[in-house]
Amino acid sequence: MSTVPPRPEVAPPGAWTLPEPRSLQLPNGITGLVHHVPGQYVVSVRLSVPFALRQEPRDREGVAWIMARLLDEGTASHGQRELSELLERRGIAIDAGMSEAALGVDLDVPQRFLGEALELLTECVREPSFEAGEVARVARTRLAEIEQERASAGRRAFLEFAATYHDPRGRASRPAAGSPETVSAITREDVVACHREHVHPQGATVVVAGDLTGVDVDGLLTRTIGAWTTDGRAQEVTREPAPRAQDAARVVLVDRPGSVQSEIVIGAPGPDRRNEHWPAFPVLAWIIGGAPNARIDQVLREEKGYTYGIRSGFRTRQVGGNFVVAGSVRADSTVDSLRLLVDILDRVPEGISEEETRAGIDFTTLTAPGRFDTADAIADETVSLAGDELPLTFTGDTLAATRRLTPADLDTAWREVTPEWTIVVVGDAGLYRDGVEQLGLGPVTVVPN
Repeated sequence: MSTVPPRPEVAPPGAWTLPEPRSLQLPNGITGLVHHVPGQYVVSVRLSVPFALRQEPRDREGVAWIMARLLDEGTASHGQRELSELLERRGIAIDAGMSEAALGVDLDVPQRFLGEALELLTECVREPSFEAGEVARVARTRLAEIEQERASAGRRAFLEFAATYHDPRGRASRPAAGSPETVSAITREDVVACHREHVHPQGATVVVAGDLTGVDVDGLLTRTIGAWTTDGRAQEVTREPAPRAQDAARVVLVDRPGSVQSEIVIGAPGPDRRNEHWPAFPVLAWIIGGAPNARIDQVLREEKGYTYGIRSGFRTRQVGGNFVVAGSVRADSTVDSLRLLVDILDRVPEGISEEETRAGIDFTTLTAPGRFDTADAIADETVSLAGDELPLTFTGDTLAATRRLTPADLDTAWREVTPEWTIVVVGDAGLYRDGVEQLGLGPVTVVPN
């Protein structure tokens, strides 16, 4: 007679933390951060060079983005076609872009070609050719993107939100990659000057993550990006807030006659990652609008059927940030959706339940190993921490603090979100302007698309 073996006990998962990198200083002053990630044979390299968007000339905004996009489009040693073929033959992917305070260059490459890839990466940042024809092509591409951004309701809403929320004199109020007027004025000379003035090794950080078994990564970095020098020095990038407009607490309706949906963005001042209560904020965002079973979707999606989904989150900057709720609803439900959304947000101070707190903690902490399961994710997180001048233990420390959160901690953190809502709606304003005004959410302005 056979017996059924006892059911195995399933132990709760152990605490997980992001691995801390090994640090080294390269000959030119660049800080190297190295993660050995066994089994990850596509190595990810992230180079971050201090360069604030606010340092661009006001009448040439977007030049930094164009400069970044052109870094892998030809160098003094290899023309555009030759460089492209070299990258393709070795499976090397190079991409570059701008954030609020840094030029970022991303490199992903099979481990066996890491040395060649680092040589080409160094070449791209040291001696890009910026051919006039390529500058013109990328500028045209950016102008086409601007048209696409205005055509997309979601992108249009966030552009209007930035312009409404931020002080118009500040760089944050304007598109990071430039406007039609500024991009149209950019010449090759502007791009060359941008690179010459702002792209220097001082203060830069390079992160390498992947399976580095048998790889002399220190020697490779020293001979390549560690040997990069320039004649000048980078301008200092200080941590500065992005001021809010004095009249930010208002409603802007971007009019698109005939729209069958309305895109909504609601935002208010929020924290940056240096806030002492930071571990609570991702949990709050998840509880309010981070999943289909969050408070917002329970009402607007499940009960009312107004939306496929609306999400909330905290968007951090160098100093401060925003709490933002964004998503689309049926056009005929716009007024009631706004009423319900603001009511849900206004009721958060009434308290977070134990059940909600536990669900938010579990989601944030138990999914972390999956979020950082690849070398590129580890590299991205590490270079982000370095760029924000946060301790390299920050992610692990935050997860540990998250596990200890209580409903009272969440209530305390939410009190730091200023409930002065900036509201943008993209859709057919003629259908709902009167109804929105009657909600009394603030002054209402209608602007053309």
